[in-house]
Amino acid sequence: MRGIEIILFLVVLGTVVAAFAGRLRVPAPSLLVIAGLVAGLLPGIPEPHVTPDVVSLVVLPPLLYAASEELPWRDLRAVWRPVAVLAVGLVLASAAAVAAVTWAVAAVPAGMAFVLGAVLASTDPVAVSALGRRLSLPPRVQALVQAESLFNDATSLVLFQIAVSFAVAGPAARTGFGGVLVHGAGQFAVLAGGGAAAGGVLAAGVIGLRRRVCDPVLETVIALITPYVAYVAGQALHVSPVMTVIVTGLTVGAGRARITTAQTRLQLHSVYQTVIFLLESVVFALIGLELPALIRALSHAEAWPAEALALTGTLIVTRVVWVFPLSAVTRRRSDARGLSWPVPAVVSWAGTRGVVPLAAALSIPLIAANGTPLPRRDLVLVIAAAVIAVSLIVQGLTLEPLVRLAGIARTGSARHEETAARLRLAEAALARLDELAASGSASDDVIDRARAGLQARIGHARARIGGHRPPEPDGLTDRELRRDLNAAENAELARLYDDGTIGQATRQHLQHDLDLDAARLGDDQH
Repeated sequence: MRGIEIILFLVVLGTVVAAFAGRLRVPAPSLLVIAGLVAGLLPGIPEPHVTPDVVSLVVLPPLLYAASEELPWRDLRAVWRPVAVLAVGLVLASAAAVAAVTWAVAAVPAGMAFVLGAVLASTDPVAVSALGRRLSLPPRVQALVQAESLFNDATSLVLFQIAVSFAVAGPAARTGFGGVLVHGAGQFAVLAGGGAAAGGVLAAGVIGLRRRVCDPVLETVIALITPYVAYVAGQALHVSPVMTVIVTGLTVGAGRARITTAQTRLQLHSVYQTVIFLLESVVFALIGLELPALIRALSHAEAWPAEALALTGTLIVTRVVWVFPLSAVTRRRSDARGLSWPVPAVVSWAGTRGVVPLAAALSIPLIAANGTPLPRRDLVLVIAAAVIAVSLIVQGLTLEPLVRLAGIARTGSARHEETAARLRLAEAALARLDELAASGSASDDVIDRARAGLQARIGHARARIGGHRPPEPDGLTDRELRRDLNAAENAELARLYDDGTIGQATRQHLQHDLDLDAARLGDDQH
């Protein structure tokens, strides 16, 4: 029962924090971590006891899948070279740097220092996606940070398995460490390649199934269970379950427009937004709530705050050292000119840690091969949680100001692009309408009403492209009038149900139609 209470508390906390985050224009993940930290320090708040399987199996698959579906193949193909360099080379360099600094500044054996390096080596796709949704980054930059955060998990997973085997085996493993690394390279190929293949096969099956399902409810169920099926399949095949989920999401996302109807897309969007909000609320608040509990579990006083800050700085410096030269090489190959610092600065600062490192840290074994407790596991957990919290709070709260300072946000250009696209769509519809009118496919009244609506859309779009506000008509606008009529229909529908004229099934069906009409009007009023 205690676990249910904690989950309910985190959901309520996430809902309250998200409401304030929108008003304060603060990233919700960062505010959730802060709220979790504050709640964890309050007396009477139950300490969370979350197993790594809960985070890995329940929380992680849908969050990874949603982030993968958002990443277009076109943008991924454009940035695959730097993504490959960062997802492999930077992860290895970060793990080595963290292990070296940990061994130097903390009383941690070399094996456990390597474990901590592997835990913190990769950026987190869930955190990066959550923070990136509120930023208007150029498509290539958004694709770069999101794809890197997705694919570097395969590298960090293999590193973590090697590091844990080395730490658990103890001193006996040191003589064979080179062989472990050689074995790790082959293990990486099997895990990553096998996970990608499994994800591709599963995605093909999901696409084929969803093409044959016409019920929006059934298709929504299939979409919700797909990431869990992908994760379990990856585990059963002894390949990377994370890579299986990512490739499944990428492939299904690429064909989403061809396998779903408009009504299904509306329903899926609403359901997935709710699921993602609930899971992110729980997991980011849990990161903050977990840290005070881990600190209280330390066997004796440690200088962990200074050590956590030193490791956070190490991760940032290592990332800067890799990203800026990589950006210079990429620009030289493309003969790019102009400002050279904004994009690498934003990419460097976007490397936040989050859910994946937390799940890895919680899964560190309790005992070594000789049956003794794994040395300094409690300190490693505290440092890992502290680095994750500092990363989400500091980098999360300052990323948006950095984007504004760098001048790469595309808020204005994104609006112009959308307006121009709306103009092209309306012009295409008007051209098709002229063809239908010439063939006599519809009555003149129907054609005239449709033409008037399209011409109004075209005039509105052209006015916005020209930098002008379209003239406001006297009295109610068309949108305001339709909203007023929609409200009248809702009131009449409620009256018909209340006086017993119609039943619940009819009411639900008609209410759905009215809600769709309100959604088309952009009506978010209650």
